[in-house]
Amino acid sequence: MPSPRRPHLSIALLLALLLWPAAALQAATRYFWHPEIAPAGPVVVIVSLDEQSIYVYRNGVAIGAGPISSGKPGYETPPGVYSILQKEREHRSNLYDDAPMPYMQRLTWDGVALHGGVLPGHPASHGCVRLPPAFAEKLFAVTQRGGIVVVSDSKVSPAPIVHPAAVAPIDLTGAPMAVPGEGDDTLTLAPGGALGVVVSTYDQRVYVLRNGVLVGQAPLSTAPGEIPEGTLLYVMTGQAEAGGDDRPTLPRWSAYRILGEGPVPDPATMAAQIHVPGGFGQRLRDAMVPGTTVLVTDLPGLGGDEKAPYAKLLEAVSPAPATAKPVTPRESR
Repeated sequence: MPSPRRPHLSIALLLALLLWPAAALQAATRYFWHPEIAPAGPVVVIVSLDEQSIYVYRNGVAIGAGPISSGKPGYETPPGVYSILQKEREHRSNLYDDAPMPYMQRLTWDGVALHGGVLPGHPASHGCVRLPPAFAEKLFAVTQRGGIVVVSDSKVSPAPIVHPAAVAPIDLTGAPMAVPGEGDDTLTLAPGGALGVVVSTYDQRVYVLRNGVLVGQAPLSTAPGEIPEGTLLYVMTGQAEAGGDDRPTLPRWSAYRILGEGPVPDPATMAAQIHVPGGFGQRLRDAMVPGTTVLVTDLPGLGGDEKAPYAKLLEAVSPAPATAKPVTPRESR
């Protein structure tokens, strides 16, 4: 029989994190780490550049926080929404004197990563996000390739939502919704691995990534003026019963506002305004499992206008031919 004191312990830990002052996170060796609050579920990492802090959420619940050191002037860490492209326990920089980068988690192929390092109490890296070494090890253990890391210039917190996926043209009864023509949609999904979806109203396209690799895309149509401005991140955390034997089981989501102001819209609002080709939407919905992320943004989805803030919201690579030679990425520290 589980201990009756455990729920009270979790509540106490949650309150401790909520009340944890940002200044307390600046001590290089001090951090908060209590994964027992949420033992399972998808992980989202939030890096706050203005606070010089990192927050770790699992299943929409904060399980950790700590200080960071981001890029110094002239080498600023670029804000954006990234997927973890590569993980290495032992890694060294090929640009800066073979400097150690333990528990490296690569965010871009041109040098931005999370890793353990020295934290002097201010931005001091060449673009990477340095973490306390012990915290970097713990974080490394709970993330996976393809997981989401948000680098923001403000603090981001989640809100729980229960509803079908925003980009799937399926109503609450599970019936297909009317959508525009099929278009040039493509979707090839290998089994297993983190699934990420980018809905870009700027590009008028939906992009699908598996483990950071672009595996599909399709055109989308939206009702003019109905999609909220900014960037929103939805993370599927599980399933919730939908009240009634004749109603389907609905996905449970956590939602994060990354850019813009105002409340995070319920996915029901999104689903009524975003349409993708029916076959593409159905295949995508069938592939969604807890851990799936859906990014809805009014900025370019993959690449795009280099002058726009957050221009590259997700770094991705197309599936490479079997004969392709590996590319050695640049690295910062």
